[in-house]
Amino acid sequence: FQRKNLTLFFSIGLLTSWGTALLGIRLYWMGNRPPSFSNSDNPAADSDSFLTRTLTFFYLPTKNLWLLLCPDTLSFDWSMDAVPLLKAVSDWRNLHTVAFYAGLLLLAYSSLKGSSNEREFNGKTVMNGKQNANGHSCHPEMEYKTLEVKSSFASKEENGLKKHEIQKLQLPSTENIVILSLSLLIVPFIPATNLFFYVGFVIAERVLYVPSMGFCLLVTVGVRALYVKAQKRFLKNLVFCSTAALIVFYGLKTVVRNGDWQNEEMLYRSGIKVNPAKAWGNLGNVLKSQSKISEAESAYRNALYYRSNMADMLYNLGLLLQENSRFSEALHYYKLAIGSRPTLASAYLNTGIILMNQGKTEEARRTFVKFWLYFICEWMTFKLVFSHLCVSLQEALTVYKEAIQKMPRQFAPQSLYNMMGEAYMRLSRLPEAEHWYVESLRSKSDHIPAHLTYGKLLALTGRKSEAEKYFMKAIQLDPTKGNCYMHYGQFLLEESRLIEAAEMAKKAAELDNTEFDVVFNAAHMLR
Repeated sequence: FQRKNLTLFFSIGLLTSWGTALLGIRLYWMGNRPPSFSNSDNPAADSDSFLTRTLTFFYLPTKNLWLLLCPDTLSFDWSMDAVPLLKAVSDWRNLHTVAFYAGLLLLAYSSLKGSSNEREFNGKTVMNGKQNANGHSCHPEMEYKTLEVKSSFASKEENGLKKHEIQKLQLPSTENIVILSLSLLIVPFIPATNLFFYVGFVIAERVLYVPSMGFCLLVTVGVRALYVKAQKRFLKNLVFCSTAALIVFYGLKTVVRNGDWQNEEMLYRSGIKVNPAKAWGNLGNVLKSQSKISEAESAYRNALYYRSNMADMLYNLGLLLQENSRFSEALHYYKLAIGSRPTLASAYLNTGIILMNQGKTEEARRTFVKFWLYFICEWMTFKLVFSHLCVSLQEALTVYKEAIQKMPRQFAPQSLYNMMGEAYMRLSRLPEAEHWYVESLRSKSDHIPAHLTYGKLLALTGRKSEAEKYFMKAIQLDPTKGNCYMHYGQFLLEESRLIEAAEMAKKAAELDNTEFDVVFNAAHMLR
């Protein structure tokens, strides 16, 4: 490569360095960890076979290029089995991979090699300052680095001679345009190639937005070259008409695809051909929200037909059946969902509720214990149900302690600590209760239940002024919660501050007028 390419290589290096820096910043924001995703999002990344991963990852850029060349099949989601894995060298799709990379290398080499004897500019060849076009020579100093444009303003007659002012316009060479196009096509796409880390998708059409600019530039350069090199008028017209047809077809495809994006139902229906499992499942959610229960059930079953181990679909179908009082069928699908994903907390919760309604108390208790130990999302619901199932507070404490040991690092433990404190308080082990209340507030300083329960403990141990501060802090954190006013009112009642207690009770009843306990207690205090 010659000296004239140094600037080009410097630009590419600068672009690469800047991209690497941005990628490093992104990784830092992600906690220096690669993104997490389910196995179905990128099946190749989960494959145990090195050959399968290699062949599939090399093939995916070819598939992306085909989406740019011929976007006849598009989808909102390309995960799961949308692109079957390449498991053997004999797979015929490997020919596409070889052709793609050979063409890419050839194009890059042709653009970078350069020559002092021959360069192209806008499809025309210039050799040693002379242009091979119509047999006319060209001034050496121009070498297609400038174009002469006659100015309509500058023409005038002087002494019988016509003088033209020449305006020189600097334009980039074809090889530089090709390099720019390849840079736009390749560099933004590199993070999606699974080269640095696995990504959570097989193909993502959104990733092609920036590369599509480079693709359009390449097509433009290619069409220009074909048009200039065509010698016959018929061939020039053929290139022109083909390009016009391409633009029209792309425009029509855009109009049709915009129709698919009008609403969720049309979008998910359009993706059934590419990713039937995901599309049918999402369509089922939409149909359920539209109260089309039978159609939603059919959609969920279609999704499970294509992929039977999808925990979310099994759970959604179970929930649909439960809401329509088909409890035995719902229980069956909840158990399948748990078997497919043992940490699906909602499936445990609903299974336990159905078992309780069927009178299977012991089996329900075991289900709730498992629910607790894996992961807890619905704290208040679990607390209400589990309190009726535990044989003793000591048993509840045992489960709480085991949950603290097994809870994930990212889990917010303030509710668990507060429940530990309540259990110890009911056992009259006040020092331990205070410890866990303090831990709860240390974990989340604005956790309202911990303010209320710790306030009750402080009042019980004679630290009245401290207790009042915690009750008032709870009200300050959320003035719209009647429960906070009710707790403060009970504290004031115990302190014989009756007028203030009545005001708090009235305020609580106004805010939570639909809660029986709040209204009843307010009436009792006002009496």
